[in-house]
Amino acid sequence: MEVILLENIANLGKLGDTVIVKAGYGRNFLVPQAKAVTATAENLKVFESRKAELLKEAGDQLSRAEQRKIEIEAVSITIYANVGEEGKLFGSVTVREIADKVTEMGVEIDRSEVRLPDGPLRNVGEYEVEIALHIGVHANLKVIVEAEESFPS
Repeated sequence: MEVILLENIANLGKLGDTVIVKAGYGRNFLVPQAKAVTATAENLKVFESRKAELLKEAGDQLSRAEQRKIEIEAVSITIYANVGEEGKLFGSVTVREIADKVTEMGVEIDRSEVRLPDGPLRNVGEYEVEIALHIGVHANLKVIVEAEESFPS
């Protein structure tokens, strides 16, 4: 299936590119999410007439992402958790907890933007967590995991 991209999509193409994708991906995801339209002569004409508007919108999204990056990197969060004797957590710190804590501090992030490539945080310590805001725009968030209370020896 050949589609015209209406926005930049990682590992696929940039705004305005005509790409070939699997029919299910195009029909079930790209087109319903308004990320692409089928590549027909009529849709190509419509795209060309809207290209300036779409480019402006993409630029606005990029500038908002850059602004959010500055806000996120200015914040550092501390999460308290139950900890065993060796510094291992009873449970873990997940993307949901990180996103909720940052949102509590007044900076909106979605849990789908939080990247934990090694999985949830399971030890006490200081971590740099990547927040993916836009294609090519990533913020680093400082997350400190501390013991909730000291255990008597």
